[in-house]
Amino acid sequence: MTGTPIQAVAIGASAGAVQALLAILPALPASFALPVLVVVHVPPDRSNVLVPLFQSKCRITVKEAEDKEPVEKGVIYFAPSDYHMLVETDGGLALSTDEPVNYSRPSIDVLFESAADFYGDALVGVILTGANHDGAAGLKAVVDVGGVAIVENPDGAYASAMPNAALETSPSATIMSHDQILSYLSSLGTAR
Repeated sequence: MTGTPIQAVAIGASAGAVQALLAILPALPASFALPVLVVVHVPPDRSNVLVPLFQSKCRITVKEAEDKEPVEKGVIYFAPSDYHMLVETDGGLALSTDEPVNYSRPSIDVLFESAADFYGDALVGVILTGANHDGAAGLKAVVDVGGVAIVENPDGAYASAMPNAALETSPSATIMSHDQILSYLSSLGTAR
C-alpha cells in the first residue's frame, strides 16, 4: 500500500450496501481520525434513512453532507439522495445535480474521481457490494494517483457486479472481506 499518510477514505456501495456498511462503520473506533466519504445509491424519490440509522450505531459522528462545508476528521459523510457529492479543489464538499453517471446520482465515480484529484495518494477508495458498474472508473482514478484501492471480495458480496467491475479496471486493487476492511481502516485511524 502507499507510504503516504492516509488523509481520507471514500466508500461506494449499492445493492446490499446497508449490511456491508453495518459490518464496517459501527465498528470503527471512537478515536478514528479520518473523514469517511460515503456514496450509496438511494432512489431519488426516497428520503435518505442511512444517516439516522448509522448515527444510532456508530461511535463517530455521522451526517449528511452539505454543500460547501469543510471536511472534518472523524466524521462519516453520506451523500444526500439525488445529489452528487464531490471534493472541491479547496478540500471542502460540494453537492451537484449534474446528470446521473452510470444511471446514478449520487455517483461513486464522481466522488472518487474528485477525491483522487484532491487527496492523491493519501486517499483510500473502497468499493463494496453493488449491481452495476458505478465506482469502477472512480477506483481507477484512485489507483492512477497512487492511492489505496480496496474491493470487497466478490465471492462474499451481496451483489458481485460492482466489485467485479472495479477489479476489471483496477486489477491491482486489494481484495478484502468486511473484517479485513474494518481492520485496515481501524489501523489507519488509530495510528495517527
